[in-house]
Amino acid sequence: MNRKTVIKQTILITIILISFFQFSHAQTTISQEELIGKGKPELFGDGYKLREAAYISFKKMQAEALKSNIKIGAVSSYRSFSHQKRIWERKFNSNKSNGLSTTENIKKIIEYSTIPGTSRHHWGTDIDIYQTNVKQPRGLLLESNFHNNGAFCKLKEWMDIHAKDYGFHLVYTDFPNRKGFKYEPWHYSYKPLSSQYLKDYKKLDIANILKNDKLLGSENFTKDFITKYTAENILDINPNLL
Repeated sequence: MNRKTVIKQTILITIILISFFQFSHAQTTISQEELIGKGKPELFGDGYKLREAAYISFKKMQAEALKSNIKIGAVSSYRSFSHQKRIWERKFNSNKSNGLSTTENIKKIIEYSTIPGTSRHHWGTDIDIYQTNVKQPRGLLLESNFHNNGAFCKLKEWMDIHAKDYGFHLVYTDFPNRKGFKYEPWHYSYKPLSSQYLKDYKKLDIANILKNDKLLGSENFTKDFITKYTAENILDINPNLL
């Protein structure tokens, strides 16, 4: 092999490696705006919205589950900051009208709902699911629906075995010592993307970001509160997603 050929092959290999690195980096990088739900990510899905890789894997998982006569539907997927803010304000105002103090109000909301700007649903990697081809209960996202003789217990049993094969993991588990959000047997996250997004999210100054949004009750978002909220609600999740 002559010198010119070696040089050409070396250049070609270098270009391929650089392209691969750039592609891989592009697949895992997410801007601050998108991390807090204020960006404009490219999303895919019919009746739900996920990032492309998560969408493709979710479709494959749906097809496989259908072989066991389980039709997986989506209740919620991507949510923008403004969407999460509407949820927050609705719950805050409802709790306030029932006489809850601001402290009690926020504590009640964050049993299941995130502060806008801190939701995993902002990333387009997470999805709340249910089973569509069974008699529907009056309330979909209830723990009782996914266990014992609940309407979606077969779905939960199937997901316990197969979800990880498609990159999906339960976020808020029923581990006895876990803090933060309550157990959600319907909320799954696509790990190949969300684990990196979480690492990026941890680098943000969340306390400072939330100060600028002037959310209802935000006067209670002290440094100690945000530190505790981050440790328990954002980071105390399924270890497989960390």
